[in-house]
Amino acid sequence: MAGLGTPHPLIASLPGLYHEDELARGLTGAFDEVLAPIINTIDNLPAYLDPALTPEDFLDWLGGWVGVLLDETWPLERRRAFVAVAAQLYRSRGTPAGLEMQVKLFTAGEVEVIESGGAAWSTSPGADAPGKSDFSLLVRVTPPKKSSIDRARLDRLVAGAKPAHVAHAVEIVAA
Repeated sequence: MAGLGTPHPLIASLPGLYHEDELARGLTGAFDEVLAPIINTIDNLPAYLDPALTPEDFLDWLGGWVGVLLDETWPLERRRAFVAVAAQLYRSRGTPAGLEMQVKLFTAGEVEVIESGGAAWSTSPGADAPGKSDFSLLVRVTPPKKSSIDRARLDRLVAGAKPAHVAHAVEIVAA
């Protein structure tokens, strides 16, 4: 990065005797030029770890760090929001509400998660188990107007976000 200065010039850390020496100034200046991007990156590390502030080319890596797959076709602000809520998504991972939130962020549409109810319980002893005996869910998505959803990507997202033993189906409804 041409012209990028360092906030901590190396010549200042040498004894005063070398401050006026041209050779010492030239050598430390060369090191300052090479180290300036590294020092500035380290000084700004908190900004790199904040999804709202991180550079755009760093956002995909940050998303991978928190385990979310970003779509390159999304606008920058939508990708930033998705990374920002990743921790909240993982707190509710495997639940219908968590799946609904993740699919809603992914599709920007209306989402309905219908589960078989096999995970519910009854308060009456000896009563039949509630729901169906199988574990399944249906994810119904209504995309926003003038928008399309990649069914294969959505199916992979649902498969990764639901419990492994639960069968699922994805349904995309026309708006």
